[in-house]
Amino acid sequence: MEEKDLKILAQHLANPQGEKGIEIGEMMNATNIGMTLESIKTLLIEDGEHILEIGHGNAGHLKNILDKAKELKYTGIDISETMNKEARNLNLEFKDQAEFILYEGKKLPFEDEVFDKIFTVNTVYFWENPVEFLNEIYRVLKDNGTFVLTFGQKNFMEKLPFTVFDFKLYNNSEMEELISQSHFKRMKISEKEEEIKSKTGDETIKRIYTVLTIKK
Repeated sequence: MEEKDLKILAQHLANPQGEKGIEIGEMMNATNIGMTLESIKTLLIEDGEHILEIGHGNAGHLKNILDKAKELKYTGIDISETMNKEARNLNLEFKDQAEFILYEGKKLPFEDEVFDKIFTVNTVYFWENPVEFLNEIYRVLKDNGTFVLTFGQKNFMEKLPFTVFDFKLYNNSEMEELISQSHFKRMKISEKEEEIKSKTGDETIKRIYTVLTIKK
């Protein structure tokens, strides 16, 4: 891919827009599904809980969440109007249990201590003020709640040609340092590895990623 195409891809990965954004959303759901399902599993979802996902994309994985327990409530939040609409369209059957909210990416539009479980996959690279945003997540998470943050390892992500455009990459120690600057107190690190199809072509690559389980 040429530089201009890589730049466009990077922009859509951060904030999918229009017809191309819908296509990118489908591709992201397919390539990220392993990380997403691992994150959902790590949440240890129980009956009656309220789940928040930050950066839901097209939410093609929503059924996997709602199947985990009974009487769940799901809220998805995203900065992309295209993904907000697409997630609504793809998940009409779950409209009684799920809501999708569009926001500006900085302040979470919720009261304090609303959610039992919060998770986000492959969004941390785009947070403008990461410590402030972590403190927003802390604010809306219940005292005994769990926050799962999943991201691609820096030494893997650096090899992807599009990450030079506005991606902030982290290794485990850098992420630990970041979280230590927030209000969060406890954290467990789990490293994972998987084979995925590249976002820029048909080749298969080995992705190394981290699942952080974070508590107050």
